[in-house]
Amino acid sequence: MAKYGGVDFIDFDSQLNDEEKLVRQTAREFVENEIIPIIEKQSREAQFPKHLVPQLGELGFFGANLHGYGCAGMSNVAYGLMTQELERGDSGLRSFVSVQGALVMYPIYTFGSDAQKDKWLPLLQQGKAIGCFGLTEPQFGSNPGGMLTRAVKKGNKYVLNGEKMWITSGSIADVAVVWAKCEDEKIRGFLVEKGTPGFKAWDVHGKWSLRASVTSGLAFTDCEIPEENLLPGVSGLRGPLSCLNQARYGIGWGAIGAAMACYDTALQYAKTRKQFANKPIASHQLVQEKLAWMITEIVKAQLLAMHVGRLKDAGKVDPAHISMLKMNNVGIALEIARKSRDVLGANGIVDDFCIMRHMNNLESVYTYEGTNDIHKLVIGEKITGIAAYV
Repeated sequence: MAKYGGVDFIDFDSQLNDEEKLVRQTAREFVENEIIPIIEKQSREAQFPKHLVPQLGELGFFGANLHGYGCAGMSNVAYGLMTQELERGDSGLRSFVSVQGALVMYPIYTFGSDAQKDKWLPLLQQGKAIGCFGLTEPQFGSNPGGMLTRAVKKGNKYVLNGEKMWITSGSIADVAVVWAKCEDEKIRGFLVEKGTPGFKAWDVHGKWSLRASVTSGLAFTDCEIPEENLLPGVSGLRGPLSCLNQARYGIGWGAIGAAMACYDTALQYAKTRKQFANKPIASHQLVQEKLAWMITEIVKAQLLAMHVGRLKDAGKVDPAHISMLKMNNVGIALEIARKSRDVLGANGIVDDFCIMRHMNNLESVYTYEGTNDIHKLVIGEKITGIAAYV
């Protein structure tokens, strides 16, 4: 396959400034040089490429749209382009970076004390510490308000009991941002450090998706957390949901990268694979119809992502905008992966090509950080004023 040169049908680049193009190019080169050569093997063997974490920190990819504490301070559009390129490499890699920045650094940055920020943000930004985000439970995913994990105040400590599930980076994390219900029934966030008595993590095995990513369960049994590890700046579901919006925004861009990888693979393959009168299959109408549909949906996804990014940079974005971005772009990326697999025929199922890996990964992305259906209901509530999920 020829070297990847980007996907731009309508001169999308004309809408980007030099900084945004530089961020994208930096991420693209990292993916080409460090991810593409190893990712199929990592996925086949279900191994996360942890050796790349320091380099991701050096490049400024952790907490990239935050300011201070060594963070890059990128615009949200530049950040989105970065996640697009990372997910073109692999959804698991982008998930790791999203969790580190949007789900661990962001809540500490936004809701943490000065001491918590000073301690954790520089370490997390450099990749010298790894974080995870504990919200989803075995019994509660789409309904986080029903969580069973409890935090009871005892003197100058909180005692945590409960379990979290489907946690990216859980077993390799140095700190977990854990959400629990307190005695007043309000949800609060706690920083639970690795090695705390009563805290254990284990990995989920047997995954057919996100195989190059660490997915874990967390358990807390009479786990004592110092009062100073409580995130003081927030209570209620507003805390974890605001973090999820940060992550969902990056997912909306990242899915475009997976779609581009599949489309580009299908296009190159169709132009070189010959069938019937020794003609490339790209010359057949049904193949061209698939390719035309793919590039059209990629263009629409790009424009939606850029506009939501500009709104976010201007402080005008609504959570429903981000829900539409995540819902639409992951949905079309998954369908593009399926159509691309069809173009490649039997070759589409082997890891000589990236398509089946992206397709399997996108099945998880379609579900996590709010299922496709839940995001439709968020949009529905926005346009009708009626919440259909309560």
